[in-house]
Amino acid sequence: MEIPRGNSREDIKARKQIISDFYASWIAEHPDKIVWNESLKAFIHVKFQSINETKGKASISYESTCAVMELTTLLTKAIVKKRTPAKTNDKNQKSFDEMVFLYHNGVRLLVGHQKSKDEYVQYCVLT
Repeated sequence: MEIPRGNSREDIKARKQIISDFYASWIAEHPDKIVWNESLKAFIHVKFQSINETKGKASISYESTCAVMELTTLLTKAIVKKRTPAKTNDKNQKSFDEMVFLYHNGVRLLVGHQKSKDEYVQYCVLT
């Protein structure tokens, strides 16, 4: 699969589709949609919001799109570097009380903590 490197509207649209297709195949391989992260000492859940946020942000750059293709490695091996309160003025972070920044090989994995369910949800992947 060839990932477009350009910054045109068509390239970004193609990268969004690649990310969507990748998540569909990832979910087929991981039907429970959870992966244990040793640094966080918790399972990270992949949900609809995970796909939407990542698709919208990672598709902007070729490098971030490539990083998404390493999702399982990121989810398992990323190391916690920082915790911050969720942005109260961001409707996409409304369901989270805390955002956790994890890193692996220069890639940032942002995970939100949902206090109501006491679970961590993959929020976004970026380089």
